[in-house]
Amino acid sequence: MHHWLVKSEPETWSWADHVRKGVEPWVGVRNHQAANFLKAMKSGDLAFFYHSVHGKEIVGVLQVVREAYIDPTDPAGRFVAVDFKALAALGRPVSLKTLRAHPALQGLALLRQSRLSVSPVSRPEWEEILTLGGGLGAKVKP
Repeated sequence: MHHWLVKSEPETWSWADHVRKGVEPWVGVRNHQAANFLKAMKSGDLAFFYHSVHGKEIVGVLQVVREAYIDPTDPAGRFVAVDFKALAALGRPVSLKTLRAHPALQGLALLRQSRLSVSPVSRPEWEEILTLGGGLGAKVKP
């Protein structure tokens, strides 16, 4: 299993929106590197949900339930989408400021390539972020 981080502006698509829907496609990624990360995702992989622009914090965990397919919002059919199921909120959000201040997370792709909307997270980074977030909080009801 691999771990990921996906970013969305909460005004466009928030954690609460995803929880309300349960399973939803992650669409609109138009960066080739980010799209390649979507293509690399496998069913069962986990991803942190990060609120970008406003909030700037990791708030929840998603699970890949459908691997890459043509993004229905891409008229050219060149980019892909992945379906994610909302699993659980973090016990407490982990802010960008906290991530930057933590020595064990200095290699985190979010900090090195801040504009990338989809990025990998190593297993040690995943575990460290979960610890900073107080583990998983309330699970999302199916």
